[in-house]
Amino acid sequence: MAEAILEQLGGARVEAASAGSHPKALHPNAVRVMRECGIDISGRRSKHLSEFIEQRFDHVISLCDRVREVCPDFPGPPAVAHWSIPDPAAETAANEHSYPAFVRTADELNTRIQFLLYAIEHALTSSEGI
Repeated sequence: MAEAILEQLGGARVEAASAGSHPKALHPNAVRVMRECGIDISGRRSKHLSEFIEQRFDHVISLCDRVREVCPDFPGPPAVAHWSIPDPAAETAANEHSYPAFVRTADELNTRIQFLLYAIEHALTSSEGI
């Protein structure tokens, strides 16, 4: 969800990649929530961190406390942040009861990503003025 939201909000300004330490199939409620936000993620797949181990990133943000502990050191080094966001899939099975957790997660990601994009733009603008 974070990758799709960042791509939508950042547009051509950003290139996003999302991965996890134990990737699973897309949760039906993640697909539903994102579709309701106007973003189709149904054709995407979950990726493992190892797919990106050699890639250079400007920013690396972990969302889960477990991933923060195993997140590799990426070349660069990138700016690193951790957003402790509960896994909405951990609350209950793939049914209507877990849907509100996915809505909350999408809303929180949307808010944090907007602030991230603002901070990146502000940092770029400030450095250009020097």
